[in-house]
Amino acid sequence: MFILDKNNTIANHFLYELRDKNIQVDRLRFRKNLERLGQIMAYEISKSLNYAERTIETPLGNSSLSLVKKQPVLISVMRASIPFFQGFLNYFDAADSGFIGAYRKDEKAGSSEIEINYLYQAAPSIEGKEVIIIDPMLATGKSFIKTIENLLLTHGRPSKVHLACVIAAPEGIEYLRNQLTIPYSLWICSIDEKLNDKSFIIPGLGDAGDLCFGQKI
Repeated sequence: MFILDKNNTIANHFLYELRDKNIQVDRLRFRKNLERLGQIMAYEISKSLNYAERTIETPLGNSSLSLVKKQPVLISVMRASIPFFQGFLNYFDAADSGFIGAYRKDEKAGSSEIEINYLYQAAPSIEGKEVIIIDPMLATGKSFIKTIENLLLTHGRPSKVHLACVIAAPEGIEYLRNQLTIPYSLWICSIDEKLNDKSFIIPGLGDAGDLCFGQKI
């Protein structure tokens, strides 16, 4: 598991601005900071991919460099992931991409269960490929599991799955450990304290989708 804020880097400034209630109200700045973190996480994940040496013919001779053998498939869990996903796409600019539309259903009176509704899915074949699932918030972990097992695996079996998020709760991380049956790596910008009784991450940053694009009605 990779945790970005365990290191002293400029990335912590972007995390700070995402969380600060007085700064995050600037939607353009909020989206841009998500995109920046997507780029940083794409760079970190790229270190784990498979490489092969390639020869380059320059105007004055030949050189060689190790390049990624095959770019991963990027899966964006909309809507909050759109700016975060763009950061990954800026770096993996030849990657195939897929999109999943997901949202929490309205809570039923007296129910503690969080239901995730999926209205849209478009994804390429992922058979034998490395896949990066991009979703800024890892709360209960149930949406990640449903995305992988009920939706993505209908498009093939990946060689490995990378789960990339900005903020994660310990409960969600533990749920993934207990439920995922395929090889995976978890890439997180910051791990928070806990989930509250409504399964929101504490201290978190609020509703990432609303902060990016405005409140839903």
